[in-house]
Amino acid sequence: QVQLVESGGGLVQAGGSLRLSCAASKLVFNLYTMAWFRQAPGKEQEFVAAISNDGSATDYKNSAQGRFTISRDNGDNTVALQMNRLEPEDTANYYCAAQFTPFARAIPQQSYEYRYWGQGTQVTVSS
Repeated sequence: QVQLVESGGGLVQAGGSLRLSCAASKLVFNLYTMAWFRQAPGKEQEFVAAISNDGSATDYKNSAQGRFTISRDNGDNTVALQMNRLEPEDTANYYCAAQFTPFARAIPQQSYEYRYWGQGTQVTVSS
């Protein structure tokens, strides 16, 4: 059974940084697009960033562009989200997601397009 395990969340002051990591198992990692989504209390889940199966392409939510960087290590089966200049509005539970896309040209951005999900890691940014 595919497993995605997130880590790295925590409490940080506005302007600070956090690095989230997601470890994947029981899948052929380099055939999967990997993404990060987030959900704040009372709000809908939203796309944050994604990276293609070979790491050649990335996509970001507008507000994350320039502050967040998604990366992956296909040798370690991990995907990371480096978050800089964090804002209180970034407070949410962050989820790692995976979708089998060996030949895809476009990076999926909708949550329904991802089959596998982690349990999430909480990020809290204080003002």
